Amino acid sequence: MLPRSLGPPLRIARRAALVLVAALAACRVGPNFTPPQPPAAARYTSDTLPIEHPAARGGTQHIALGEQIEGDWWALFGSQAIDGIVKEALTHNRTLEASAATLAQAQELALAQAGLRYPQVALTAGVGRQKYGAEFLGGNFSVPPFTYFAVGPTVSYTLDYTGGIARSIEQQFAQAEVARQQLNAAYLTVSGQAVLQTLTIASTRAQIATVESILAQDRDNLRLVNTAFENGSVARTDVVGAESQIASDSALLPPLRQDLARAHHALSLILGRLPEKALPADLDFAQIPLPLEVPVSLPSELAHRRPDILAAEARLHAATSAVGIAESNLYPKIQLTATIGQQAPTPGRLLDGSATAWSALSGLTMPLFDGGTLRAQKRAAVDAMRASAASYQQTVLEAFGQVADLLEALSHDAEQLDAQDQAQKAAEANLTLTRAAYREGNVGILRVLDAERSYQQARLGYVRAIAQRYLDTVQLFLALGGAPPHARA
Repeated sequence: MLPRSLGPPLRIARRAALVLVAALAACRVGPNFTPPQPPAAARYTSDTLPIEHPAARGGTQHIALGEQIEGDWWALFGSQAIDGIVKEALTHNRTLEASAATLAQAQELALAQAGLRYPQVALTAGVGRQKYGAEFLGGNFSVPPFTYFAVGPTVSYTLDYTGGIARSIEQQFAQAEVARQQLNAAYLTVSGQAVLQTLTIASTRAQIATVESILAQDRDNLRLVNTAFENGSVARTDVVGAESQIASDSALLPPLRQDLARAHHALSLILGRLPEKALPADLDFAQIPLPLEVPVSLPSELAHRRPDILAAEARLHAATSAVGIAESNLYPKIQLTATIGQQAPTPGRLLDGSATAWSALSGLTMPLFDGGTLRAQKRAAVDAMRASAASYQQTVLEAFGQVADLLEALSHDAEQLDAQDQAQKAAEANLTLTRAAYREGNVGILRVLDAERSYQQARLGYVRAIAQRYLDTVQLFLALGGAPPHARA
């Protein structure tokens, strides 16, 4: 227990600390974060695209600029099968589960940091041995060494007059926001991959069916040539040519079957299943309506919807807070501590009223010389903030460019599909006429094989054009940020 003569010096020190606090109370360091303004752009492309015109309505796709995706973006395909696949993926995907746990961790760390705003209370207990000198006691006598027992609460509080602690809390919550947007990005990625792999399976199956149909026609050609060879109307080279065509077309199947297997395995992983487990039944494009009315949000809204842009904004917020933290480290740290408890020479006397002891302390730590470390750290934090600002701007630019590319792609997909349709019809008509001419002996087998090859390429091109339009539509919905429930909450 301290002697009573120490009371006035303690009160003087405490008052001096309060005066210092009052003198510095108005000091708030570091820049305040202001969310960046979205780019002042009315559209994504420099020119109006054909699919934006009202005349594009009807049986073709039309871009509805300024409309928002409402609800689940994949519901725009109007397929219950796709809806079931995506919901299963969102329920069982391990990457999404990991992202959710990471968000929970970041939120708890933010709450833990927020606890620094309040006094910290702890219960202390101990035993010690001590001796005071005569000069310390203010007399010509001394107290012999003694053992004491102590127990009681201790309260400590760091005075955040510069706002450094507040900035650290702000930074931690900004980092939690980064994790939340990363969860939204994972949500989009998982739902997008579930739909993309489903469409890839449908596309690959359609291509396999087309090649198998072409092979059936090749076999018909071979029978036709063999009959003509037996009748002596064609040479052996015609038979070899027909056999070569079958071999060439057969070589198209193994890569397509490998692509189909790969898409099945990828879908299994997205659904959280082992590749050996059964998957939902494969779909074809006839079961998946193509969204003809495509809502496209305005550029000013894109920055508030895409998770990667929102995550970049949260990183900028955290970097801005770090500048305040670094600047607050340049100022003195003031710590207030109070202790009250029982102190006695024996444990049995701890409950005696005369054993009550207390202390109140204020401490100040001021950096005097550190070799320039703290100021260098502040400059580094400012540089990091500038880097984060540039990264945010680059993320926005890339997002706008991605949407512009996909809008152009959808416009070109419509043109490509129309061209492939015309090419397929022309190639089919040419093949029919060439076969008839061959039966009549007016052309050779090489003309038939050339017509067959042209028709094959046209049919595969048409199937691929259909698939590309579906895939680009999905990619556009993802580029627009979809409408994840985490972002809407």
